[in-house]
Amino acid sequence: MRVLIVDDHEEVRDLLVRSLRREGHEVLAAATAGEARARFAAGALDVVVLDVALPDGSGIDLCSELRQSGVSTPVLLLTAHAAVPERVAGLDAGADDFLGKPFAVSELRARVRALGRRGPAMRPMETRCGDALLDFRARRAERAGVEVPLTAREWSLLELLAARSGRFVSRGEILELVWGAEVEATASLEVLVARIRRKLGEGVLRTMRGHGYALAVD
Repeated sequence: MRVLIVDDHEEVRDLLVRSLRREGHEVLAAATAGEARARFAAGALDVVVLDVALPDGSGIDLCSELRQSGVSTPVLLLTAHAAVPERVAGLDAGADDFLGKPFAVSELRARVRALGRRGPAMRPMETRCGDALLDFRARRAERAGVEVPLTAREWSLLELLAARSGRFVSRGEILELVWGAEVEATASLEVLVARIRRKLGEGVLRTMRGHGYALAVD
């Protein structure tokens, strides 16, 4: 696999480069967001390991920028240990996974392998569910031709379900990926689902009792 490491700490960057190269990966490195953009322009990548704190900007903002430009390469964010709001912001920006600092290099290698096996996420640009139209690139929702405002967390849930192409996603996975941790948020999830149905129509989400939810894509 072709892996890009983006981290401004030279020791961490060099450690990860050496470790991943020993596994047989082709590994590129960047210390800034600007260097990372140049690496993307130079050729296709299979996985990106991206630190949140960069000297010339936020890794979260860079991830969002890549997603808005249509880049679907899996992104593993390196975040401050136990910084749940930061991890949630990263997932909202389009990151595929996160790992808190400090971390075990063996776990990072395993996560990189898993993302590589998964491949680029199929992130639909638009999805229609009945009379609701979801434009994920512009983050614009319409119902019967009328624009409907959605919150960042509502978009996060809809993007997660849309990426699964109508398959059911368990409550536990939704809590992990949308809230950033498997907290006691079951009631909050049900409120979120009810709010989306109220805005976009009862049929936009399907429920599997005791398991989870799916997007009712046309």
